[in-house]
Amino acid sequence: MKQVLQIQQVGGEYWIPTIYETKIRQMRTRSFELGVPARENLPEILHTLLGIELKVSRKRLACPDLPTARYLAIFARIGCTEVAVPYDITLLSSIADDLETAWHRTRLVFDDSMREKTVQAKGRSWANLVKAMRDEISKIGAGTKMPMFNRSTKQRSN
Repeated sequence: MKQVLQIQQVGGEYWIPTIYETKIRQMRTRSFELGVPARENLPEILHTLLGIELKVSRKRLACPDLPTARYLAIFARIGCTEVAVPYDITLLSSIADDLETAWHRTRLVFDDSMREKTVQAKGRSWANLVKAMRDEISKIGAGTKMPMFNRSTKQRSN
């Protein structure tokens, strides 16, 4: 756990749960059930005749566009079963960029800090790190299935 805290501190704003809490959960979102195993996965983005799909092990999820697939792939890689997806899809591309950057930065910091360790120790530490990210994201939560539309209009006031 000491290793996880060290990488979290070095990563700073590039820690995936921090991005999730500060950028994503602060906006209007809807929850999305990924249904992937709660472990590190290797998601693939597939371009099919029917559109874009995210393949995680044997499961395929239809995605409306590439930014959505990129966004969900990060959380599928961590093993999150349910996540919040921004309701405004125009923001997904930049958020997916931030999440992918955070993932690669975390990997680089981890590899740099574990240079002298054995392969087994690296594997255990990486699994603990991914589990810590998954646990933090699940504590933050995915929110409701549909966002609230509490807007006042001329006909009715809230």
